[in-house]
Amino acid sequence: MTRIFIYVILFYEGDKLKNLIPNIYNKSIYTIDYNKLKKNNVKCLLYDLDNTCVPYPEKVPTKELTELFNKLTKLGFKVIIFSNTTPNRLENFKSLNIEIHGLSKKPFKKGFLDIINTYKYKKEEICIIGDQIFTDILGGNRVGIKTILVDPMGPHDFIFTKITRMIEKIIFRRMKRKNILTKGVYDE
Repeated sequence: MTRIFIYVILFYEGDKLKNLIPNIYNKSIYTIDYNKLKKNNVKCLLYDLDNTCVPYPEKVPTKELTELFNKLTKLGFKVIIFSNTTPNRLENFKSLNIEIHGLSKKPFKKGFLDIINTYKYKKEEICIIGDQIFTDILGGNRVGIKTILVDPMGPHDFIFTKITRMIEKIIFRRMKRKNILTKGVYDE
């Protein structure tokens, strides 16, 4: 319950809905136009892990994910798994030969600022990609980086995420009513 209380407080700082609106909405990490991101000077891609890169609670990277991250690295992107999960859960994903940042504490700014300061990127050069508006999108918007929302890969979630998903449904309905974003209608 504390986690939900924190999300509500962060949500209500400033323009309520604004912090929850992604810059881009895509079906999955595999449908994102990475060339367009590159043209827009994005250099660093932060990926949530669970239900963004692999279904929760998958323990190893898929072949498809490995191929995508290899392709993105060859395109010149810095690829980082940026997850709230524990270092123990992330251990098997080190085989992807990318940076791993666990216990990121999204939507708080500190983890994002650690990335900016460690790798010396400007905010406009970083993009967070994730499946949750109350962690990935809210956190990215609060710190001023580009945000991409994707649909969850699977039906299973961590216990606290199940609760925030119920709140997300309300937010999606509100966004649809205001003609801001409709679940299942993706950006090009």
